[in-house]
Amino acid sequence: MLDRLDHALRSRPERPAVLTATRSGAPRVRATRGELAELSDAFAAALHARGLRAGDTVGVAVRPGPRALAVLLALWRLGLRGAVLDPGAGPDVLRARLALARPSLVLADAAAQAVAGWARPLARRARLALPDLAELGPVATVGRRLPGCAPALDLTAPRTGVPVPRDHDGDAVIVFTSGTTSQPRAVVHTRSSLAAGMATVTSLFDAHGDDPVLGGTFFVLVPSLTRGAPVALPAREPRVLARQLHRLRPQDTYLTPPQLRDALRVRARFHGRVWTGSAPASAELLERVRGAGAAQAWGVYALTELFPAAAVEAREKAAFEGPGDLVGAPLPGVVAKPDADGQLLLAGAAARDRYLGEEPDAWVRTGDRARLDGTGRIVLEGRVKDMVLRRAENIYPGLYEPALQVPGVELAVLVGVPAGDGDERLVAVVQPQRGAAEAALRTALSGPLDRMGTARPDALVFARIPLSGRSRKPDRAATAALAAQRLGHTV
Repeated sequence: MLDRLDHALRSRPERPAVLTATRSGAPRVRATRGELAELSDAFAAALHARGLRAGDTVGVAVRPGPRALAVLLALWRLGLRGAVLDPGAGPDVLRARLALARPSLVLADAAAQAVAGWARPLARRARLALPDLAELGPVATVGRRLPGCAPALDLTAPRTGVPVPRDHDGDAVIVFTSGTTSQPRAVVHTRSSLAAGMATVTSLFDAHGDDPVLGGTFFVLVPSLTRGAPVALPAREPRVLARQLHRLRPQDTYLTPPQLRDALRVRARFHGRVWTGSAPASAELLERVRGAGAAQAWGVYALTELFPAAAVEAREKAAFEGPGDLVGAPLPGVVAKPDADGQLLLAGAAARDRYLGEEPDAWVRTGDRARLDGTGRIVLEGRVKDMVLRRAENIYPGLYEPALQVPGVELAVLVGVPAGDGDERLVAVVQPQRGAAEAALRTALSGPLDRMGTARPDALVFARIPLSGRSRKPDRAATAALAAQRLGHTV
C-alpha cells in the first residue's frame, strides 16, 4: 500500500494531504500531496547519499505528521528498517533496546533533541525522556534545525541513482513495546505484515473521495491518503478539537478513549463514523459518542503485534449481556483462539514476524485472558498479569469492569491493594463524569456490585484515574497506590 500511496500522492499533487486546525477550529493545510511526495524523494536521496542501503536500521525520533510520514515513505522505498524511538519508554530502556538494533543513523527533529538535551528536566515532568541520541548512533536533524541540534540531513543530495521502490519482503519497522531493561522486547514487522495490516484497515476504515478524515496515526494516514481523502491531525486542546470537529465534519474520526472523554467533557459533536482503540472503550463510552452525533461508534481491538484484530460497533456492544468485554469478531484473515490457560492467541498475515532477537512465531500471545462466544466473537476477561489474589481466589478485573460502566461513570477499574500475608483487598476505583453526584453513583453501582458475587470489591473509591503511556491507558499500579492512600476515606 505504501507503493500505492506514493503513486496516489503524485497523481493529484495540488490537493491537500495533511491538515491542522487554527484556534477557531478552521482547517489549515499543513502539506499538499505533492509536497509529501517531494519531501519523501528528498529524504530518500539524502539517506542514499549517506551510504545507507537495504537492511540498514534507522532510528526515527520525529513527531507524527507530514515529516514523519515522508521519512517512513523514504525508508520503505530504500528497503531500510525504521526503529521508532518512543520518548515515553525512558532512556535506560531505549539504550538496552537499541543494543539489539544498533542504528546506522538516527533521524530526529528539534523537539526530540530537546527532550534528550536542554529540555530534559521539563520533559521529565511529562514523563518523556530520551538518552543522548549520539550514544545510539550518528544523528541527523530533520525539519527546522535549532542551536545545539545535530547537523541537518542534506535534502539537496542528487536524486540520480536512488533505487526505485522495492517489491520484495524484508524487515520494515521495529516498534519497542514491552519487557524490561535487561530483557527488552521489540516487535518486528516485515513489509508484508505491515501491508497486510494496512489492507485490513482499508477494508474496515473505508475512507473515500475528498471528504476529510480526522486522525493522526500511521494506520489512519496511509489508507486515507491512498484513497484520496485528506487527513486532519487532531487538535491537542479539547475545546479546539471540538471546534475542529464542528468545522471539519469528518467522514471518519479516530481518537483514543481519553481523547473521546476529553472531547465529550467539552460537549463536542461528532459526525460520520468514530473509531477508537489503543485503550479499553466501554459500551457506555461508545453510546455517549453516538449520542453526541456519530452515525456509528466503533471500538477497535489491536496490538502492536497485530493491527487491527477485531472491531465492534456501539449497538452490538451495548446488546451484549454476558460477563467480560466484547471486542468483536476477528477481522478477515485473523485467527483467534485461547490457549490452555485462557490467554488469547492471534495469528494472521498482519501479525508481526517476530520479536527482535527471537525466532519467528506465527502466534501472538496477547497477554489478555479471553474466550470466544457462540458466534466466534472475542470476549476479553482481563490481563493475565492483572490478576488479584483475594482469600485464595483468583479475580480477573477485566471480567467485571464493564459492569461498572453505568451512566455517570467515565472510567472504572478494579485493583488489588496489599492486605498482608500475601493477600489483597479488591478496590473499585471509579472516575465520575463531570457533574455526576457521588451519592447517585453509589446507588447506580449497587446493583452491578451485588451481582459480582464473590468478586464484589471490598471498597469503592471515587477518584480521577491516573493514565500512562502514549495511549493513556489506566495506570493500574498508580491507581492501586492511590486507592491505598484513599481507603481511610471510603465507606
